Amino acid sequence: MRLGQIVGAHGLRGQLKVEPLTDFFERFAKGTVVTIQGVERTITEFTVHKGRPLIRVAGISDMTTAQKLQWAYVEGADEEVELDDDEFLIEDLIGMRVVTTDGRDLGVVTEVLENPAHEILVVGDVLIPFVDEFVGEIDDEANVILVKLIPGMLS
Repeated sequence: MRLGQIVGAHGLRGQLKVEPLTDFFERFAKGTVVTIQGVERTITEFTVHKGRPLIRVAGISDMTTAQKLQWAYVEGADEEVELDDDEFLIEDLIGMRVVTTDGRDLGVVTEVLENPAHEILVVGDVLIPFVDEFVGEIDDEANVILVKLIPGMLS
């Protein structure tokens, strides 16, 4: 599983700036084994700098070596993530059928757009903010999302 992409080096000691591809920054914790360019490396330091993970990994101790890893992916083991009842993985939402509270079938979620404020479900040409005001019940057993729309949301 791709955890992030290295976007540059930071400092003289080989720290790596990572653009995260996960919301779970604990996946970058000290002691975690990751793969970079096919080589397993252990994270020896982890902090957050300007909203991005900043890591040091074993075997990378200078800026020159770190710069050579720019644009490489940081990959971790696929693992089960424990989610609260009101949390969902984006990949679990894609493909779910979306039905309005009055029974209208809108189709399936084809994409989830990530916004700073909240995610947006893309269902055909309809964009539905993934917030409580619009998204009601999510039945992952039936693979259905019940939505409450306001006038003007549908063409």
